[in-house]
Amino acid sequence: MTVANWCIAAACLLPILVELTPKVASFKGKDRYDNAHPRDWEGRQSGWMRRAHAAHLNGFEALPLFIAAVILAQQAHANQDRIDILAMSFVLIRVLYSIIYISNLATLRSLTWFAGVGISLAILAMA
Repeated sequence: MTVANWCIAAACLLPILVELTPKVASFKGKDRYDNAHPRDWEGRQSGWMRRAHAAHLNGFEALPLFIAAVILAQQAHANQDRIDILAMSFVLIRVLYSIIYISNLATLRSLTWFAGVGISLAILAMA
C-alpha cells in the first residue's frame, strides 16, 4: 500500500476524530452527548462545538475529489513520490483546516480550504 493510500485512510478517519472532540468534551458539561438522540444534541450545540460539527461535515465533502484524484493519478502511473507528497500535504492541510475552523478564523479557514482543493486538483492533473 502506498503512502497516498494510507493518506486516503487518514483523510477518511479525520472527520470522525473531529466530530468526537465535542462529544468527548460534552461529558464535562451539563449538556452531555446523547447517543440515543445524536442529531438533537448536535442541533443544540453552539460555538466551537457547532464549528467542529461543521468541520466534520466539510471533511467528508472534501473526500470524493481527493480520493478520485489519488486513484486516477495512480492508475495513470504518475510519479508516486509526488502523489505521496501531495497526499500527505492534503492530510496536513485538512488537519489545519479543522483546527482553524474550530478556532473561528474564517478568512484563514477559507484560504486553507482552497489550498486543500488545490492539492487535490494538482494530484488530479497528474492523471
